Amino acid sequence: MRICCYGASSTTLDKIYYEKAYELGKIIGENGFSFIFGGGETGLMGSSYRGAKEGKAYTIGVSPKFFDEPGVLVKDSDEFIFTDTMRERKKLLIEMSDATIVLPGGIGTYEEFFELYVLKSLGQNDRPIVIYNINGYYDKMKEFLLHTVDEKFMSKENMDLVVFLDDPDEIINYIKNYKKATR
Repeated sequence: MRICCYGASSTTLDKIYYEKAYELGKIIGENGFSFIFGGGETGLMGSSYRGAKEGKAYTIGVSPKFFDEPGVLVKDSDEFIFTDTMRERKKLLIEMSDATIVLPGGIGTYEEFFELYVLKSLGQNDRPIVIYNINGYYDKMKEFLLHTVDEKFMSKENMDLVVFLDDPDEIINYIKNYKKATR
């Protein structure tokens, strides 16, 4: 199974985020999964990647060519795919993976998550989507989504398309036991 991780590239976060991202990556590898990510050397992308490498995961980085600058992308991924655009990158990250974990991030991470979430709500994919809620980072997003349900802008069933978890072992267990919808 190939697990895609989205997450921040920031280098100025509290260290708990980097530690937990590393731990997740390591557990992904130790469970025999491949690790697919946006190719970044820094931030939670880089931390989860280094954990995955330590856990012996097969790693695949996917990034637009314009990010190929010193210190931006990892250089020792098992496989690295360059795209022309961010759109192509997102498409490959989805097509090449079987599950997605969303680590804390900014607008880029949100955009990647919400596109995948919409596709799942439209029946265009049926994969586990896990929000890795490190340090309660996504509590307010969960509140906002529940508010969206309460105000009837989204169905409760759509809320059930993603899970918010804060423990890497629970995340892996959820992915291993995920049951695809029967249509």
